[in-house]
Parts: sequence; structure tokens; C-alpha cells
Amino acid sequence: MTTLDLHADPVDLTAALADVHSVSGQEAALADAVLSALRAQAGHLEVVRNGDAVLARTNLGRRSRVVLAGHLDTVPVNENLPVRREGSGDDEVLHGLGTVDMKGGDAVFLHLAATVTEPRHDVTFVFYDNEEVEAVRNGLGRIERELPDWLAGDLAIVGEPSNAVVEAGCQGTMRVELRLPGRRAHTARAWMGVNAIHALGEPLRRLEAYQARTVDIDGLTYREGLQAVRVSGGVAGNVVPDEAVLAVNFRFAPDRSAEQAEKHLREVFDGYELSVVDLSPGALPGLTAPATAELVEAAGGRVAAKLGWTDVARFAALGMPAVNFGPGDPTLAHTREERVAAREIRQVTRVLRDFLAQ
Repeated sequence: MTTLDLHADPVDLTAALADVHSVSGQEAALADAVLSALRAQAGHLEVVRNGDAVLARTNLGRRSRVVLAGHLDTVPVNENLPVRREGSGDDEVLHGLGTVDMKGGDAVFLHLAATVTEPRHDVTFVFYDNEEVEAVRNGLGRIERELPDWLAGDLAIVGEPSNAVVEAGCQGTMRVELRLPGRRAHTARAWMGVNAIHALGEPLRRLEAYQARTVDIDGLTYREGLQAVRVSGGVAGNVVPDEAVLAVNFRFAPDRSAEQAEKHLREVFDGYELSVVDLSPGALPGLTAPATAELVEAAGGRVAAKLGWTDVARFAALGMPAVNFGPGDPTLAHTREERVAAREIRQVTRVLRDFLAQ
């Protein structure tokens, strides 16, 4: 079994974590190593395992609790393991699967778990499985069902890559499908049928003319977006299609509830059959919450809006503010070129140490 040194430089710990294969559904070996390391090197923490997730927490009776959460899994290997290291000191760069998404964040959290023994907030560490696959398999959902008290707190920090900048809240996302009916006929006698694909013209014109909102929340700017993402229809090259489907993705600001987002789309596409096929509500930034304000101050006041969707929304649904804060460029996640700068790993570590131990 891999042995992890939680007191080591978080950069070295990132490399060690990334070299342990943990594609979604295959996190057991890494969970074993994390569990063993926490039990051996962080005796001040209560530690439990749930499936292939490992949870640890202080029980110091502090007035507030912070949850630090990071997923252990990665997308499939793409000729980018083992980790390759270039440069030295803060200029070093680690290349390889998981270095960005998100074993750099996991390394920071594990290092803090072992080395910050008297935090000013009680702290819960959640290292979970199956984030990179369908939502129903996400380890946070299982933990919420089986160990709900382990996810309770006053602030959640998810270690997803954010270029070492606090990204508050997140957008919601909704996918809908519009089904346009037609009537089949031979294309040589097209007037006898109704072309469903041609009927897509009007909803596509509405999309083209759509003016997306830009919303200011707690001083952060969230840009909404409504885009056609897939068109399907037709059965043969000589048949008038009797059905066409238009798939649309709506990225909505967190001031809209899921119900409000759906109502808005039904208004946009009034007169058309619309079905919701996927929905994840957003998360408000919560910058006015005391713990969030303290984190932003520790980070030098740098904060941005999260324009995508992450598991911060799961924590927001539990009634707490949540932010993304981790090393690495999120645009490199899931790419063969995944890499993270040592400087960012150490910067996130310093900020969180100051926040927890000041």
C-alpha cells in the first residue's frame, strides 16, 4: 500500500497522490492510503471511512465549523501518468492526471489535517469518491444519506482548481429538450408530410435573439447563458422526418431557484413541448457570512464568481455558504496537458493555514 507523508511539502504530497491510480470507481487504493495516513499522523482527528470516502474532523467545541472537501477520483488516464516534474522551488510545475483536478487541493487539505492541530474553527475534512461521473454516484450524496452530521458546518471550501483565487458560489445548470412533431412522407412527395426539422427554425430564432442576464450578487458578476447544444432528427435520406429534438443548456445565476429557472425556459419556449432532463441548482456566494468573510480576508481580498457548477451547490443546499478554492487552472482539468504550479499549491496552503490557525 502507498504510504503518504502528510507532513511533507504539499507539492511532494500532490505528486504522491497523483501517482496513485484512482479513476472514478477505482478509488479504493487511494482511500486506503489516505485512511492509513490520517490515523497514523493525525491522532487529534476523529477518522471514519464510508465506502471509498474518508472523513476526519476535530471536536474542539469551537463556535464554528469549516468543511474542507475534495474528491479522490480522476477522469480516465490519457497517457499522463506517472507525474512528471519540471523546474524547482516555486517555479516547479507538476504535469500529470489529477494534479489540477484535484489532487493538488487534496494534498493541501491532507497536509493541514495533520499539521494544524489547534484550529480556531472546528474542521471537517471530506475526501470523497465518484465526483467525475454521474451525480447519482457522487460520494457526497451517499455521505449525506448515511452520515449527514459529517457535512454540517458554517462554511464549506471545495478544493476544485480556481487559480488559487476564492471563487464564491456557482451557477445552476439545466438541460431541457424540445420535441417537434412532424409527419413522415417520401421526400419525392414531401407535400404529403410535415418536416419536423424545419419546425426547429422558430425555437432556434428565439435562441439567437435571446439576451442573457448579467447579475451582480454580493459584488460578484454572474453571466447567464442559454445555448442549443444538440439537434437530432430524421430516419433516412429519403424520408421527411416526423420528429426533431433540440437540446438546450441553461446556465443560470444563483439568484434563480431551480423552479424559477424552469419557469423562465417555459416562457422563452412558450408553445413548445419542453422536458427537463438534467438539473443542478446553483449556490449563492454567501460573502456576508462571517466565516466566508474571514477566508476572503486571509486570501488578500481576492474573490471571483464561479461561472460553472461544482459541488459547492451540494453544500449550499444544506444551508451553508460554500466556495471553491484550490490550486491549478480549471481550463486544464480533464485534458492530457493537466499541470499545476508548485507556487499555487503552496499559496493555497498558506492562505488556509492563516485562515484556520490565526
